[in-house]
Amino acid sequence: MPAHGKHRRPKRRPLTRGITLASTGGAALALPLVATATAHATPQAAPATAPVAKTVFSAPAKIAESIPAAQNSAAKTYKVVRGDSLSVIAHEQDVQGGWKALYRANRSAVGDNPSLIHPGLKLKLSGNSATAPKQPKQSKSSARSDADRADRSQQRSAAPAKAAPAKPAAAASAKAAAAPKAQAAPAKMYADNLDGWIRESLDVMARYGIPGSYEGIHRNIMRESSGNPQAINLWDSNAVKGTPSKGLLQVIEPTFLAYHVPGTSMDLFDPVANITAACNYAADRYGSIDNVNGAY
Repeated sequence: MPAHGKHRRPKRRPLTRGITLASTGGAALALPLVATATAHATPQAAPATAPVAKTVFSAPAKIAESIPAAQNSAAKTYKVVRGDSLSVIAHEQDVQGGWKALYRANRSAVGDNPSLIHPGLKLKLSGNSATAPKQPKQSKSSARSDADRADRSQQRSAAPAKAAPAKPAAAASAKAAAAPKAQAAPAKMYADNLDGWIRESLDVMARYGIPGSYEGIHRNIMRESSGNPQAINLWDSNAVKGTPSKGLLQVIEPTFLAYHVPGTSMDLFDPVANITAACNYAADRYGSIDNVNGAY
């Protein structure tokens, strides 16, 4: 056994990081040796390595991606109050597309007139309105004024074109005076004689479909009264009965009243009334005054 001798212990040195190799079945493992260093020791610089690019996801972006799109675009509703219009609602609720989009989404509820909405009506608001860039808020009175102007503009565009306003009465009357007037045909004038009486009577007869000719009337007048409208027979059988024959065609009063033609005088001595009533009687009794060649 060797003698125990005193050996000098080597001086202590500061411990530093090092590498030791441990053998495990022939494979060398690099194990870091960590030792405490004095306070004034300066750590060695780490070997430079190539930077590795990393992708960083912000928490809000991740949350937004996980929210279903349907939740972001969920439709909201609005209850109409007095004084509202589609323009005002679209402005105050930031509806994307304005009042036109709001009207299209609620046409079945609003009806054909977008300017007519009633308090209490529930409107669907566009779910994407929150993503639209917001305009600076106006005062409520200013917003309503703009909305009212938009409504009036829309009503004017939807309303049918109106006729031009009527011109002043003075201008219209002047124009009417300058334009040629369609004058009513002047009343036909007849001579106040036998020829005129026969012709006027023929016109009345034509209106009532009473047959007769100028020649047939003239011939019977000349035989009965010689053309005297005041002629009266005071000697025949009719006169004896108290109903004398009178006028151009010597008509008794009962016959005149029975065959009087409307539009003529009720005076038995009136030439036109006398001729027309006598021709009406002759048409009923003989077919026409033209068929009478003697006393009738």
